[in-house]
Amino acid sequence: MKVDIEMVARFFSTGLYLIKGVYRLVIQPQSQLRNFHTFEHGMLFVVNGSAKMLVDGTIYMLQPGSLLHAAPNMLLGSEVLGNVPFEYYSVFYQLDDAAQQAFAAEPIFHNHFSLEGSSYSRTAEMLRLLHRHASAADAIEMLRVKELFCGVLYQVLKGSHHNASSADPAQKLISEAADYIHGHYMNTMTLHELAALHGMNEKQFAYYFHKYMGAYPIDYLIQYRLERASELLRTGQFAVHDVAISVGYANPLYFSRAFKRKFGMSPSDYMNQCSKLNS
Repeated sequence: MKVDIEMVARFFSTGLYLIKGVYRLVIQPQSQLRNFHTFEHGMLFVVNGSAKMLVDGTIYMLQPGSLLHAAPNMLLGSEVLGNVPFEYYSVFYQLDDAAQQAFAAEPIFHNHFSLEGSSYSRTAEMLRLLHRHASAADAIEMLRVKELFCGVLYQVLKGSHHNASSADPAQKLISEAADYIHGHYMNTMTLHELAALHGMNEKQFAYYFHKYMGAYPIDYLIQYRLERASELLRTGQFAVHDVAISVGYANPLYFSRAFKRKFGMSPSDYMNQCSKLNS
C-alpha cells in the first residue's frame, strides 16, 4: 500500500503509544521461517543482509535500511537471501485509547507496509542503543527509549521521503506492476502482456522488475501464486484441483509439480501435514 510518510511522522510525534519491547535477531543464510502470526503492532528495522519477507501474501524484499511495519494477527514468513546473515531489530508498540480513536479511520496502522531509508550506519548504532535501554524500568530511561526510537524512525522516514521525491520513474512502474500481479495472479499472464501494459518492451521490463523486486516477472508471479495456494491448502477446506484453478493453474499436474519444487512436497501431502499440525 502507498504510505503517507507525513501521517506516520505526525502519529509518532504525538506520543500516543507505548513501546512494549525491542529485540535483536540474526537469521543464518539459507534459513526460512514460515507461518507465524504477529500479536502486536511492530516494526522491523534491517541492519545487515537481505531477505524476502511475506506478510499476508505480499512479498517484501528487505535490505539494510528497510523498515517493515505489521499489525496484529498477520501471517509472516521469511527467507534469507545470499550468504550473509540477516540481522534486524524488532520494535513492538501499543496504541493507547486516545490513539485508537484518533487514528481509527487511518488504515495504515492496521495494515502492513515497507519503507526504504538511506544511509544506515548512524541508525544501526541508534538501534543498538535502543536495544540496550529497552528493558529500563524508571521513567527517565523510558524517555530515553522513546527518544532513541523517534531518532531511528526520523532517519528512516527522512531517507524514505528523499527516495520518494527522487525515485526512478521505472521503479514506480514496477511497483504498479507488482500490485497488478497481486490483483490478477489468477488470470493468464505473459511477459509480453505485462511489459506492454506498463509501457516497456520485454527486455526492459524484465530488467527493471528483477532490479526492484529481486525476481523476474514470471518467476515472481509463480511464487506469488504458490504462496496463495499454500494459504488455501492450510485451511483444509478445498480440493487440490480447486486450489490449482483458483490460483491460475488450469493443469493440476503442472501445479503439483511447481508446488513440490517450492515446498518440497506435493499439495496433498502439504495439506495433510498442516491438518496434523492443527489437530
